[in-house]
Amino acid sequence: MEKRTLGTTGPELSVLGLGCNNFGMKLDAGQTREVVAAALDAGITHFDTAEMYGEGRSEEFLGAALGARRDEVVIASKYLPRPQDEAYVPGALARRIREGVEGSLRRLGTDRIDVWYQHYPDAEAPDDELVTTLDELVRSGKVLHLATSNVDGGQIAGQAAAARERGLATFAGVQSEWNLLSRAVEADVVPAARAEGMGVVPYFPLASGLLTGKYAAGQPYPDGSRFAVIPYFAQVATEDNFAAVARLSELAAARGHDLVSLAFGWLLAQPDVTSVIAGASTPAQVAANAGALGWTLDADDLAAVEAALAG
Repeated sequence: MEKRTLGTTGPELSVLGLGCNNFGMKLDAGQTREVVAAALDAGITHFDTAEMYGEGRSEEFLGAALGARRDEVVIASKYLPRPQDEAYVPGALARRIREGVEGSLRRLGTDRIDVWYQHYPDAEAPDDELVTTLDELVRSGKVLHLATSNVDGGQIAGQAAAARERGLATFAGVQSEWNLLSRAVEADVVPAARAEGMGVVPYFPLASGLLTGKYAAGQPYPDGSRFAVIPYFAQVATEDNFAAVARLSELAAARGHDLVSLAFGWLLAQPDVTSVIAGASTPAQVAANAGALGWTLDADDLAAVEAALAG
């Protein structure tokens, strides 16, 4: 599988990353091993987890499933922000970050985290506390590369400036929701990341499943599907989006591909994208996602996508 470097300073990531949010929630330890094995067989070397996934079980299950193959992969994890009901005092964020990394290292059963994400920004803590603490982890060797997530362009610029002014480790990448139906990041996050030499790692590339084609307008959601189980995700299932999906499906079919191939291929055609995060709950889903790679969209394809989205 193709690999790309995360920004100008990060590690090489397989262009398809495995989102591990199902581990410890939807999948038990045995099922996790099967999915991880399928990912490794498919050439996926980028595994994305977080301390909040499954209340820590995702990291535990992932570490155990990788076992002796840990050094073959890039593990990305994320720390939770300071609790919202905890009043900020100087040092509170630093303490949370240090606690977070020790817990993740223990659960993953490893001596370092390859990419360590700020999962959500702290609205009150100063940037200097953030970047100083993260740099401390890099210098200690507990974290190899830093990244951020769920931030806006202004936060990217501010955090990068704070690190640069102090000569500290900077962020190699940013993770944000980005797909054919959700493109808000193109206005400020992507340009800010580009200006700072950061790679972009999209999550929800299939719009929570709407871009798989398994949902039909006016029809009940399949039993057990994400839309049926978690209404929050079904918010994307609007009349306009269903119409856009129909047009995109026709475009893909006319070029000999399916909708999932278009969704992945379009993101990977964006010059700032390093790796696309996609979750899976079965080995078959891993294989299907990996098999959907390979359509390299050219300028005509990209123009056709824009026309299809415009209606």
